[in-house]
Amino acid sequence: MLGLAMMVAIACLTNPARALTTEEAHAVSAGDNDARIQALQTLIPKNDARLPILVQALLNDSVKVSGDKAYIVEDDKVLDAATGQPATLPEDAEDVTNNGRMSGELEAVLAVGKLLSPDVAVRAEAIKTIAQSVDEAKLPMIDQALAAEADPKLKIQLQNLRAKALLSGTDAAKRIEAAQELAASADPETQALLMERLQDGVETDPQVKIEVKKSLDSIASRLAWGDRAGVLFTGISLGSILLLAALGLAITYGLMGVINMAHGELMMIGAYATYAVQNLFREYLPGAFDWYILAAVPASFLAAALVGAVLERTVIRFLYGRPLETLLATWGISLVLMQAVRGLFGAQNVQVENPAWMSGGFNVLSNLTLPYNRLAIIAFAGLVLLGMTLLIAKTRMGLFVRSVTQNRPMAACVGVNTARIDTMAFSLGAGIAGLAGCALSQVGNVGPDLGQNYIVDSFMVVVLGGVGQIAGTVYAAMGLGIFNKLLEGWTGAVLAKIMVLMFIVVFIQKRPQGLFAMKGRSAEA
Repeated sequence: MLGLAMMVAIACLTNPARALTTEEAHAVSAGDNDARIQALQTLIPKNDARLPILVQALLNDSVKVSGDKAYIVEDDKVLDAATGQPATLPEDAEDVTNNGRMSGELEAVLAVGKLLSPDVAVRAEAIKTIAQSVDEAKLPMIDQALAAEADPKLKIQLQNLRAKALLSGTDAAKRIEAAQELAASADPETQALLMERLQDGVETDPQVKIEVKKSLDSIASRLAWGDRAGVLFTGISLGSILLLAALGLAITYGLMGVINMAHGELMMIGAYATYAVQNLFREYLPGAFDWYILAAVPASFLAAALVGAVLERTVIRFLYGRPLETLLATWGISLVLMQAVRGLFGAQNVQVENPAWMSGGFNVLSNLTLPYNRLAIIAFAGLVLLGMTLLIAKTRMGLFVRSVTQNRPMAACVGVNTARIDTMAFSLGAGIAGLAGCALSQVGNVGPDLGQNYIVDSFMVVVLGGVGQIAGTVYAAMGLGIFNKLLEGWTGAVLAKIMVLMFIVVFIQKRPQGLFAMKGRSAEA
């Protein structure tokens, strides 16, 4: 109603003497849609004070017609639609109905009044509404709003809106001018509008057609850059997820030589830990719900690391140097973990909500929006990678892990507790898998089968990057993510997966050590 009141005020200030006539009110309310729309468009430039009130009543299905008059009926009150004075409703009055097309036109009329609102968000929404059914009749109010607009972004949108209105006019010179103005746009809706002009019978002037085609080429070129950037971003996003999933495996498999088929289930545990923390915040700290993720990160790490420590101490420590037995044992453990989760949380997927600050996205181009949750995961993957690299390269624990990996007997001889280091290293890899599960919970549903979707890809990343080489894991994850998304646009998702797998098989045949090679226990075995 704020926009309605503003439009009435604008109308009264710009032309206070003008009043809606009985014939005009009836023409807008009765007859076929084309005639009603034409009557509506004729009235818009006149700034009738009663027009927005009548339009709102039509949208509310509160208008009835009888003879050559229209009436507004609300709360048992009957008013003359033209004058607003009390009236008596004739017995033969009929309801006015509006289809989708007519409703769109009526909403556009109300949106015109919001173009001068002091609220930027209201003006932006009005521009979007008018753009759906813009025409030459709305030019006076668009020009008035353009002259008063101070926001640079909305000013550009209004200029495009004006060009669209001119494009639908009868003057060929103005249509050419409009087409040339729209050439600077990078909006898919503008592209669709210009393409409609080239359909059979819509645009008849040859010179206008030439300018429209030039504008379409220019817009298509700009949109193509948005599409390319979108593919690159989705590839980096997928690569960051693969990196998180593979970093833990780079320790348990790359550094320790353990083929851990339960790695995906450790990710699942991290995701369910995030779900549990979310529920605790919703129940006991609803006011701080948007920050539950800060508690979920360490919780997911600790939950997965604890399970990893138990697995290493009870099963895996007895299977070092026996890869086939390790594979079979961890595969059985993965089934046990999945069934345990089904028993605790149910077989159905559970929903983990994004915090408010991770919802929505950043609009870079008209056809490119970068979701905040994906940006957060990319940043999170970078922080985890940095932390893990510093831990392995700069800390005492990292020194012990590297010494045990490279020469276990010598490390034991100088006093390193190799069994303890094995447990700590495996727990670290499991904890990082839990962090990956926490991140994955922000981009999809969490279920017992979550880890199964990433275990194969994780192994491919580690093997392609080079066993035991963290830098290779980074390059392989990002490369496979971008390569996979590029192929998806060409072949589709299923064939892209197959082609990526074929590429890795061929690559490993030619270079078994992967992108990078490092001497370690797995390499010496």
